Amino acid sequence: MTAPLPVSASVSATRWLAVGSLVGLIVLGLAWELWLAPLRPGGSWLALKVLPLVLPLAGLLKNRMYTYRWVSLLVWLYFTEGVVRAWSDTSGTGRLLALIQVLLCLALFTACALHVRLRLRNAATARTLEGATP
Repeated sequence: MTAPLPVSASVSATRWLAVGSLVGLIVLGLAWELWLAPLRPGGSWLALKVLPLVLPLAGLLKNRMYTYRWVSLLVWLYFTEGVVRAWSDTSGTGRLLALIQVLLCLALFTACALHVRLRLRNAATARTLEGATP
């Protein structure tokens, strides 16, 4: 049995960027649809769109590689919504919120992609070092 690999500072940073941007998307989605610029006065059922974002939160906090991979695909749905709403929304508040959503999505995707890449590179390096040890 091998010992777990030590976590590098860059892997830890990408993990917290991913968690932070995911939490930011959840908070933004709820605030947007319930208080800041809902489609209907008093809030909208569209706030339920954040439910799929809540599911991967535990996996990211537990550092599960599979979660980082599928979140990097899921985030493009929210990116697309942000771009469409930034382009089509006539209110300044809605447009600003949509642009914030786009930026959070880009941060989340970048963090997930870098996290997976760094962890795979660290694992390959560890395997190489293991093989070189007599």
